[in-house]
Amino acid sequence: MTDLQKIVIRQAGHGDVEGIQHCLEAAFGPYRADYTAGAYSDTVPDEVGVLQRVELMHVLVAVASEEIAGTVSAVVGAGEGHLRGMAVRPEWHGSGLSALLLHTIENWLKSKGCRRVTLDTVLPLQAAIRFYEKNGYQKTGRVSDLYGMPLVDYVKEIG
Repeated sequence: MTDLQKIVIRQAGHGDVEGIQHCLEAAFGPYRADYTAGAYSDTVPDEVGVLQRVELMHVLVAVASEEIAGTVSAVVGAGEGHLRGMAVRPEWHGSGLSALLLHTIENWLKSKGCRRVTLDTVLPLQAAIRFYEKNGYQKTGRVSDLYGMPLVDYVKEIG
């Protein structure tokens, strides 16, 4: 476990693309065998895909010692925010970094007038599901398809 006092959370820029991609790979790589190829590529995009997220979404990075330890992205529409790409490097698991990132992005969404936040996750990510539920997210009952995998929809009222 590492020290949260070393973390700086800030908005990502173009210079963070490679570090974000490495963070996503470190976080989701252990689950790769549980994903279809398409679902994994969507979850862990290449650098071009990460650059598109940085340009089109509000992307936060948690930086420690010049390395991206975590990331989360959000988009806003019709009073609602949607989270994507929440990832924390394994060595930061249990440190509180996930909760810090989540609360930081939720506060940003509130500042943009959002009253609800949605996110989707896949069933192999049971630790993430427990984390989201512990932090107030509830299943909506909607399940869609992510390249052949069930994608479970969650929602949280924030304002």
